Amino acid sequence: MEEKILLIDDEAEFVETLAARMRARKMTVTTATSAVEALGRDDVDAYDAIVLDLQMPGMDGLAALEEIKKRNPKLQVILLTGKATVEKGVKAMKMGAMDLLEKPADIEELTEKIKEAGGRKMVLVKEASENEIKEIIGSKSW
Repeated sequence: MEEKILLIDDEAEFVETLAARMRARKMTVTTATSAVEALGRDDVDAYDAIVLDLQMPGMDGLAALEEIKKRNPKLQVILLTGKATVEKGVKAMKMGAMDLLEKPADIEELTEKIKEAGGRKMVLVKEASENEIKEIIGSKSW
């Protein structure tokens, strides 16, 4: 399965380098250099994983994570940071982040996390569909 990734980081050179490395691993990658730009996209729900920088000017990673999870709690978000703090990491995990990795992230570890994210999203979507079907069937008086 080819994972579909949204990569958000304010460092344009870093974004393009990481995107190229992910594409070399047969991933479909879309990039944005700000959280505002990324959240303005119509297709945010369509990604298997969102890889998001924690420290960005304007809307930071935690604010973006909050907005992403508001829009769709099933979306899997992996945060990247060059300045990880235990406090921010714990807060991010409580807010629903799948993981927090330090920059420069090991590409193999990041790839594994992305594959795991795609699997998690598929399970959550399947469960939601099954629950919806049960509700529809339960509401019928056959």
